[in-house]
Amino acid sequence: MKAPAFTLGVEEEYLVVDRTTRDLVEDLPATMLTQCKSRIDGQQVKPEFMRAQIEIGTRICNSLAEVRDSLTVLRGAVIDVADEHGLAPLAVSTHPFAVWTTQKHSEGARYHALREEMQAAARRLLICGMHVHVGIEDEELRIDLMNQFSYFLPHLLALSCSSPLWEGIDTGLKSFRLTVFDGLPRTGIPERFASFAEFRRLVRVMTEAGIIQDATKIWWDLRPSARYPTLETRIMDVCTDIDDALCLAALVVSVLRMLWRLRCGNQRWRTYSPMLIRENRWRAMRYSFDQGLIDLGRGKVVPFPQLLEELLELVREDAEALGCVHDVEHARRILERGTSAHRQLAVRKAALDAGASEAEANIAVVDHLIEETRRGVRPKPTPHAAAAPAGGAA
Repeated sequence: MKAPAFTLGVEEEYLVVDRTTRDLVEDLPATMLTQCKSRIDGQQVKPEFMRAQIEIGTRICNSLAEVRDSLTVLRGAVIDVADEHGLAPLAVSTHPFAVWTTQKHSEGARYHALREEMQAAARRLLICGMHVHVGIEDEELRIDLMNQFSYFLPHLLALSCSSPLWEGIDTGLKSFRLTVFDGLPRTGIPERFASFAEFRRLVRVMTEAGIIQDATKIWWDLRPSARYPTLETRIMDVCTDIDDALCLAALVVSVLRMLWRLRCGNQRWRTYSPMLIRENRWRAMRYSFDQGLIDLGRGKVVPFPQLLEELLELVREDAEALGCVHDVEHARRILERGTSAHRQLAVRKAALDAGASEAEANIAVVDHLIEETRRGVRPKPTPHAAAAPAGGAA
């Protein structure tokens, strides 16, 4: 069987904040997107549903090293341009204290249609995600691997959590983002299909019924891309630390290669009840990796470090073939120091323990996110904004 290309593309969405108030901007500066595009040789930067958001997408990459180069350039361009306007991007899935009811939505027919169709379920989409595309040209293989890969989606979410805070409160969830996104239809764990033709029939029924315009309106955690010959993994929160983002991209492509390798040997990953996979998805949303996931083969909850070591062993041959062993093994570092969600909560608690108000503690989290988004990107230095007065960003 001919090997898929296993090319990679990574998309990240950022929230843009004012460096003085630390709150979200109401509108991006009119020239910001143009300035970003002028610095990145045509790589993709575009607006998102909320005006306080900006989305980047890497070029098609043949290795994790290329992903790192592309992602670094893109993050750096957004950071540099934001600096010039007194702003800063946050690579995070929710803002610590912004209120969705005060946010404005981007113009355009696509966004207007989404707003009208989904109403408040869309108007509160003050969330960001990270998407990883992997090039798999054969349509039937793409569907087969999607069916098997769903098992690993909760593991990826557990390592990427960055949305524990919402409208100024600790939600108790490490990934609150998905509780917001799941308010839309056609989200969550994907359906299973016996063939690509079966998937195409489902899309055709929904488009002919006038429910959706095209397959881009199917927002599963994992889907065949409607635009590219790729399988698109969408479950992850945005990773604040760029090394964490590269680790997740490496795990996605390595697991897919492992599943393809099994298929070449007339083997496959066992498929399990979608309900059990959804249960693991919930556990990842609630706890990240703190309370383990269900090992569906053993039928019991297993500590996440044990599951991770087993996963790393499963994909070792594939990570070596793809040249991303270091990136994959960075997952151990994520367990050691926690996800972005863990670090945000630690910063907030430290500020509160030191006598800060809730508003001041949330500002401290934003300052932490500004600096961590920049780490490893090496943008031009910029002075810190003066601290906002107590309660000024409540």
